[in-house]
Amino acid sequence: MTAPSGLPRPYDDHSGANLADILERVLDKGVVIAGDIRVNLLDIELLTIKLRLVVASVERAKEMGIDWWEQDPALSSRARQGELGRENEELRRRVAELEARTET
Repeated sequence: MTAPSGLPRPYDDHSGANLADILERVLDKGVVIAGDIRVNLLDIELLTIKLRLVVASVERAKEMGIDWWEQDPALSSRARQGELGRENEELRRRVAELEARTET
């Protein structure tokens, strides 16, 4: 969007899309950004960093099969309860094992 003088036109309320519209479209469709950074010295790979970024709404992410936050105990109370239950069972088993050792 440049003015006839070649300078960018100032933003106004009547321009095509505002930030909210753009964000809504991005979240609705989803955006994937991928890139690799490699550091080589004399054809020897010293470092590789793989960057992957997905920007999407929760509903769109679930449609794509991405739902890791539901199993992460730091982000999901349901996952935290499951983890606490497993930890509780493990501790009960260990206590029972220790009690059995001390009785003999």
